[in-house]
Amino acid sequence: MSRAFVRGACPRLAASMETGDGLLARIVPAGPMPIDAFAKLCAAAEAHGNGILEISARGSVQVRGLAPVSAPLFAATVEALDIPLCDGVPVLADPLPDDPSALIDTHDVAGQVRAAIAAAGLALAPKVSVIINGGGRIPLDTLFADVRLRGVPNAHAPKLLVSLAGDAASAAPLGTVAPDEAACVVVALLRVIAAHGPSSRALDVLRAQGIAAFRAVVGAALEPAVQIVARPRAEIIGLHRLRDGCAMGVALPFGQKQALDLVALLRMARANGATWVATAPDRTLLLGPIGEMIGFALATAADQLGFLVDARDSRRRVVACPGAPSCASGLIAARALAAEIAAALPSSETGFTVHVSGCAKGCAHPGAAPLTIIGTAQGCGLVRNGTPRAQPESYVDTDEVVAEAVRLAARESADA
Repeated sequence: MSRAFVRGACPRLAASMETGDGLLARIVPAGPMPIDAFAKLCAAAEAHGNGILEISARGSVQVRGLAPVSAPLFAATVEALDIPLCDGVPVLADPLPDDPSALIDTHDVAGQVRAAIAAAGLALAPKVSVIINGGGRIPLDTLFADVRLRGVPNAHAPKLLVSLAGDAASAAPLGTVAPDEAACVVVALLRVIAAHGPSSRALDVLRAQGIAAFRAVVGAALEPAVQIVARPRAEIIGLHRLRDGCAMGVALPFGQKQALDLVALLRMARANGATWVATAPDRTLLLGPIGEMIGFALATAADQLGFLVDARDSRRRVVACPGAPSCASGLIAARALAAEIAAALPSSETGFTVHVSGCAKGCAHPGAAPLTIIGTAQGCGLVRNGTPRAQPESYVDTDEVVAEAVRLAARESADA
């Protein structure tokens, strides 16, 4: 049954959130999904919602436009499907299965961690999360987590580097642990967070007591931390080699697509041998296994359906939330404005340049961006190299913001 959403919590399948276009349900997959099951999920989004399905920056699935009557029906349909879900603390693992470059199979480790967390019954803040990255082709380095585990080489067998509170660059390293001991270590660290109250995060504990509070409970189980090097940004769009065959990555324009377009893509992929689909960071999907030549043909079909299959597509340079009227908090039509800005920007492989946020919450990208456009009562607020919560440097009318965004984006590119 769908429960009333508590403001400040995260929407879930059984606890949808009221927003501008109805109720929103969020699903956190616990790994690759059978392609037929995900197609049925998309069909349920069409039947019970407004037909819009989103993939978030963290790879969650969001279904929009549900109603108080239809939300429980949608939840019951999804719960009956063969889809692995994170029902409690989100534990995100490598999105690419059968990755020949991975040091550790993180899906087995993630399953052990989820089971251990569920057995512990901890009262944790809704946004507490764990990331387990095996060192494969698609790192999860840009995603923030309270506890991070990253596969690292070792003289005898690969181990997992344990870090706290941040993305791969900013997290505080604790030490390394063997994969079969990771679940116990993660639960011990989460107990420290839970002891500071149901709204606390790892960063709160670090600020209040330093890393010593965590070392006290896991120090004996860890070996010294190893030095790691920054990894280049991974592009998920395109073909990725597996041990047997390939996977194809596509992106949803600004993270959103009609559910029936997804169904059409999934059916074509299945007809060409694909058996699974996985959500991935940066609002993307992976489908596999397929042959290399099939991948090129499937990419053409995906392009015709409106998916992004070229990493240089200018729409990849703009991040946007739904904005008004889909979001009750939105003060500007963020995605419509993002489409206008993207159409005016040149193609590039340098990653996103502009963040269009319907309000100061910055749901689509809480961090800093070269240019952030914020919906405010004074018009579109502009912030350079800052977050949506920063005080805008200037304000422009909606009809002027596209030209201003292109001008500032060009300046940022010249300065880079």
